[in-house]
Amino acid sequence: MVNIELIYDKDCPNIEAARIALLKAFSSLRLTPHWTEWELNDANIPEHAYNYGSPTILVNGKDVSGDEPLNTNLCCRIYADIDGNNSVIPSQIMITRAIKEASFNGKKTIYTFGLNLSLLPAITVAALPKLVCPACWPAYTGLLSTMGIGFINYSPYLLPMTAVFLCIALAALFYRAGERKGYLPFMFGLLAAILIVFGKFELDSDLIMYSGLSILVGASLWNSWPSRKMKNTPCPNCAK
Repeated sequence: MVNIELIYDKDCPNIEAARIALLKAFSSLRLTPHWTEWELNDANIPEHAYNYGSPTILVNGKDVSGDEPLNTNLCCRIYADIDGNNSVIPSQIMITRAIKEASFNGKKTIYTFGLNLSLLPAITVAALPKLVCPACWPAYTGLLSTMGIGFINYSPYLLPMTAVFLCIALAALFYRAGERKGYLPFMFGLLAAILIVFGKFELDSDLIMYSGLSILVGASLWNSWPSRKMKNTPCPNCAK
């Protein structure tokens, strides 16, 4: 169970915007909204809530911005995203990422591994040689026979198989892209797929085809790379 807390001051003008950001984060994750609210002037709030300004959102006791407590609540909050843009509330992306990480726990590594694993069939099929020379088939047959494998001319199926597995890889890059690195990795993956198909089946260029494979692998690694923590800008002198 993920424990979410919203800490605020009753005179804070940003509290409603923080609630809306929370609702949008839950909606994007298709989860039922649930959180506890603590008002800083209430004598019954837990001790840890006194260490944060308004508004603050905690997920399992951790600030969604990634920062440590300021040990004072006599401040408003100013948050900065990875692009350096300031906001008076934590962004929906911050909140979504924190809830998702808390919900996944140990499953996150398996989820990331699954995304990268979806590339393997596309890479394997794309790297298969085209058997376009019938005169070479006896050589293939002899070589495979020594390994106990029968020869099959898979060339007619190579293009559709490559297209299918590339679509699966692209779908993995597209799926919930907004919660990871955005849609740029998907766009690079789409470019890679075009290079692979045209390089292998139209231009017969290994250089272009393997360049596409390299871009596809790079896009997948970029897509699954751990996100940099979004830091907030502490404002201890911004008194209420």
